[in-house]
Amino acid sequence: MNAARAYARQSSETASKERLMVLLFEAALRHMRVAAGHLEAKQPSAALPLLTKASDIVTELAGSLDTQASPELGETLGHIYLFVAQRLATAAFSKDAATVREAERAFAPVVEGFQQAVASLGGEAR
Repeated sequence: MNAARAYARQSSETASKERLMVLLFEAALRHMRVAAGHLEAKQPSAALPLLTKASDIVTELAGSLDTQASPELGETLGHIYLFVAQRLATAAFSKDAATVREAERAFAPVVEGFQQAVASLGGEAR
């Protein structure tokens, strides 16, 4: 295992639950961006596993929503997650980078919001 992987593993194993959530958001967004790049380079076989990973993370995030704690926020996030998951599924089928970029544009502000929220709690978001 190289040093970077060892550091990443150690960081994730000792991170707070809030930081772990941020790491999930960042991973999904990173997978979307890299997958879009592969599709733009006409490499759909490299993009598909990344689209699947991003979709799995977004689906897990949607399942973890607590709509009772904040009904309006939960509903809004639920709609965003559904849109993103649908765009990722469409992109996987159509091999269209523009569709992934739509998902990315919708998801990026959510990621940034969670990063800022965790940072404001005193935890480091990045």
